[in-house]
Amino acid sequence: MGFDSLIGGTIWDEYSNKVTELMNNPKNMGEITEEQAEAMGAKLIVADFGAESCGDAVRLYWAVDPKTDVILESKFKSFGCGTAIASSDTMAELCKGKTVDEAVKITNIDVEKAMRDEPDTPAVPPQKMHCSVMAYDVIKKAAAQYKGVDMESFEEDIIVCECARVSLSTLREVIRLNDLTTVEQITDYTKAGAFCKSCIKPGGHEEKDIYLVDLLEEYEKEKMAAAATIGNESGGAGSFKEMTIVQKIKAVDKVIDENIRQMLIMDGGDMEILDIKENGEHIDIYIRYLGACSGCASSSTGTLFAIENILKEKLDPNIRVLPI
Repeated sequence: MGFDSLIGGTIWDEYSNKVTELMNNPKNMGEITEEQAEAMGAKLIVADFGAESCGDAVRLYWAVDPKTDVILESKFKSFGCGTAIASSDTMAELCKGKTVDEAVKITNIDVEKAMRDEPDTPAVPPQKMHCSVMAYDVIKKAAAQYKGVDMESFEEDIIVCECARVSLSTLREVIRLNDLTTVEQITDYTKAGAFCKSCIKPGGHEEKDIYLVDLLEEYEKEKMAAAATIGNESGGAGSFKEMTIVQKIKAVDKVIDENIRQMLIMDGGDMEILDIKENGEHIDIYIRYLGACSGCASSSTGTLFAIENILKEKLDPNIRVLPI
């Protein structure tokens, strides 16, 4: 049903099929020689970038048409783990056919998203997110060499973590996309805060305009505002437990529509809410599976747990979901 990975599985399950394929069969691994570049009427660019945190390194080759600035060919060599190979291969592929100015706009988030099997499911486990950051950095290095400028001149965004070169927009997107709530989680996904730690909170050796704790507080306020909006749209009740039955059903339907229903429909199923009752400290939500979901084994295990966990998080921790 697509929800089993939310509640268990091995570390291997955290890698997308695209990543595992590219680990073993990269399409763009190799080098471009001066002779090959000349045969294309192109200028050869070779850029190196390494990550001190893990010892991974990548070398990027570009054959660039000097008349149009279009990257005619892009290859790489990677000295690192399988995820670094997959990220570098994806990065090299994304560069092809783009101008150098267009390639500079490719971010580590673009690289990671391009490796996903499903749009909303991360391609790699959080501790491997830094591999796509490295791919992002080597593009900047290659573009800087081609244009004869400093690498930092391409930064259009505020860099929150200088050590890992992680920008404000990247951090905000990663926090929201993965519903991060701690600095440790941010570090796992992006490596921000893993080194000198000045970007975590005030008091470090380097003063910052914005810190990781500020971004977490910002996101928490957004979630509280969103929860209040659900209450207002359901009739203005202060909390889920205090809502009328009609308001509760509307609130549950909204969460299901935004977080669950599309995944069920993709698998040929759906669900409907039959009733909501208070049972002691619990709020029991009775549902009925429709279509393919009604006969699926996961409907009473993985899918059910995922639905219940999302409703608990979004509406009330005492919710129980009971299929009938």
